[in-house]
Amino acid sequence: MNAPFAAETKPGPGGRIDESLPLKPVRVAVLTVSDTRDEESDTSGHLLAERVTGAGHVLAGRALVPDDKAAIRAQVAGWIAAGEVDAVVTTGGTGLTGRDVTPEALEPLFDKTIDGFSVIFHMVSYQSVGLSTLQSRATAGIIGGVFVFCLPGSNGAVKDGWDKVIAAQLDSRHRPCNMVELMPRLMEK
Repeated sequence: MNAPFAAETKPGPGGRIDESLPLKPVRVAVLTVSDTRDEESDTSGHLLAERVTGAGHVLAGRALVPDDKAAIRAQVAGWIAAGEVDAVVTTGGTGLTGRDVTPEALEPLFDKTIDGFSVIFHMVSYQSVGLSTLQSRATAGIIGGVFVFCLPGSNGAVKDGWDKVIAAQLDSRHRPCNMVELMPRLMEK
């Protein structure tokens, strides 16, 4: 067995982390979308922020906005325009009710949609909540060279989305490939 492979985690269906490489921290902003939560009761936002910093990344922003298209767009667009984030992860507003408008707010801003994110999220979510995953419209895309991931508002969905999908793709050591290595090329013409 060669030395680099010995430092890698066991390969699996999701790839592997090459522990011999240094982590390149990503600047991640966390946005909670909710009409009913406040700073104190925002458990999914707290959980996501803890996951981001626990993974060695920089929590570059954190906010809570109501289920309002203009408010959601303004917050995400502001972070992107400031040039201080590499990724935004939202929690909330992806359900089927009339007030759930996160996809409507952000998908029109996507330069590109990351179609596979929704598919993989639902595969992972199905393992946790079964057919109830149908009630989520989790989505992801790229806006102005920044990755944007939209998760449901439950703690379970945040754990599934971050732990089983997003964390590996925002880890520069993930093999065979990861989204961090794409960041310098996202704005190519």
